[in-house]
Amino acid sequence: MSLVAYEDSDSETEAEKTEAPDASGRQTNQLSSSVSCVQHFAPGSTKSAHEMHPAGSTGRSGWSRVCEDPPEHYARNSNTDLAPSYCQRVYSGHAAISVAYRNYEQASSSSTNSGNGVSQKRAHKDSTPTLKGIRPYIPKRLRQENSSKPEKEESDQRGSSDCDVKLGGSGEQALRKISELIKPYLGSKYKVTEVPKSLIFYMSKHSGPVNEIQWCPVLEQSHMLLSASMDKTVKVWDAVDTGCCLKTFSCHSCAVRAARWSSCGRRILSGGFDSMLHLTDVETGKQIFSSKTEFRISALKFHPTESNVFLCGGFSPEVKAWDLRTSKVLRVYKAAVQQTLDILFLPEGREFLTSTDAVSRDSADRTIVAWDFQSAAKISNQIFHERYTCPSLSLHPKESVFVAQTNGNYLALFSAQRPYRINKKKRYEGHKVEGFAVGCEFSPDGTLLVTGSSDGKVFFYNYHTSRIIRTLSAHKEACVSATFHPVLPSLLATCDWAGEIKIWQ
Repeated sequence: MSLVAYEDSDSETEAEKTEAPDASGRQTNQLSSSVSCVQHFAPGSTKSAHEMHPAGSTGRSGWSRVCEDPPEHYARNSNTDLAPSYCQRVYSGHAAISVAYRNYEQASSSSTNSGNGVSQKRAHKDSTPTLKGIRPYIPKRLRQENSSKPEKEESDQRGSSDCDVKLGGSGEQALRKISELIKPYLGSKYKVTEVPKSLIFYMSKHSGPVNEIQWCPVLEQSHMLLSASMDKTVKVWDAVDTGCCLKTFSCHSCAVRAARWSSCGRRILSGGFDSMLHLTDVETGKQIFSSKTEFRISALKFHPTESNVFLCGGFSPEVKAWDLRTSKVLRVYKAAVQQTLDILFLPEGREFLTSTDAVSRDSADRTIVAWDFQSAAKISNQIFHERYTCPSLSLHPKESVFVAQTNGNYLALFSAQRPYRINKKKRYEGHKVEGFAVGCEFSPDGTLLVTGSSDGKVFFYNYHTSRIIRTLSAHKEACVSATFHPVLPSLLATCDWAGEIKIWQ
């Protein structure tokens, strides 16, 4: 009789343990399809959202639903993923929805915690039947197997779902679609870039600083915007039509410092402070390539002509060239530095530049280093001689010049041909860097130079005169990146150190 009692108690305990993760998994799948709606008007209009569409009025042609919660609401919210933005029409019910999300988080966490060893021991004491007041004996080997089983199941579920979290029922269609706003501009010559004036989208799904943003290089799919954040995630947004988050990839265990689109627009290369490299399929979320490096990664760049080759740099004196076809390192570029801040390929990809943190008291030798891509030989390390590091580099789309963002609060202009002389007559100054990795970029037609600033502003410079055309008060925290859309004229994306992404026109 005692043996039968032991077998029944074991089977009941195992059934309880195996059912708990499945229940929490079903709850997670049911609530993973929430999509936030954001304010939007058709590109081409220069009026503000309040002038074109007053609050409470019905929608007009060329408009989608106007939102949204005030930015201060998101600044107070520590977890924006659990409190998505809602339209003004349902703003009164936002508090109740937020509370519901918090209650769900507590319920799901309690159900998940029931799978660990401590909770299972308590459940075993309460649920195991006794024989005449005596607790039956369970062998030590069986107890260890039962206690480790739920943890393995839970980790397997995390590994299969964290790398591909779909935020929206029509996410797959949104990835493959061609935006109706982009279609008229495909095949036509890019028009003159104008300075953006109005805010179109306010996206705040990231819970940590956003390090980098990039539009999809495939023009037909350039409605998608890629973002890498310190919250360990990489997100893909529909930043032209809806402002919604289409995909979230959580394949890194530490902050994601760099993320780049592949030339085909179907894959994303990411690297972070966990020293991991991941090449992820955008639609399926599967890892096509993964490798661990010897250093924390801070810069990634694909070769302009060889789509399977990329450069990787970070907290190391080495920059490595990888081949995705063989998953091996092709070449190693060694320099007497401690960290690579940015990488820039020059036209045709035969040469590239690296900006480093090597600065001495009176000069900055090796701050910018030119390399031969094929031979891995140094071409020059005497390019920039001032005592400031350069957190970012950008190439002009038409002329053979590039600019370097400096911690001296100015942009320096250089020739992209040997010996890479600095232009002493032009200096773009007025913004602030102050130690942030503030990015800079030319407009697609090459007439404007845009840069973020540590005070949250965005500065627009005239490339030819180096004068400030306009200053945009875009963010409250440091604006670390600003990039123009490759097709739609005057459409600009910005991000800041508070985790916010904004789209301007």
